Amino acid sequence: MMKPNQSDEMADALGSSGPLVALAKGVLAQAKQDLRRFRTAQDGIGREMYVDAYSRVTSDDFWWPYSFLNVCDVLGLSAEVLRAELLADTQRGWYSHSRRIALRISTSVRGSLANVLGARGSVASSRHSNRPVLAN
Repeated sequence: MMKPNQSDEMADALGSSGPLVALAKGVLAQAKQDLRRFRTAQDGIGREMYVDAYSRVTSDDFWWPYSFLNVCDVLGLSAEVLRAELLADTQRGWYSHSRRIALRISTSVRGSLANVLGARGSVASSRHSNRPVLAN
């Protein structure tokens, strides 16, 4: 007689038990929420939460009963498709975050250049003028 593997035993247990299926859904929902909530976190705890959720979703582990692959299997979801969707959201978050940083930097540089060029322009124009320039 062939012994079923651990994932088959877990699938049977979860498939026949409502609270365990609810827990599997909760594990998946928490990973999704953590990926979205902490993807732009700047503090150490937030970054750790994000890395933990990212690791859970990208892991190919079958040993933990509530691993991403086991949860997807029990809930009848395609792990590859769901993983791609969750990580696509993550990539958009990274891209949006990078765009915001680039916008702040470019705005700052433009402002600095405008101040420098504006100051030079006023000095240059005062050189060609017969009127004295008053200091602020």
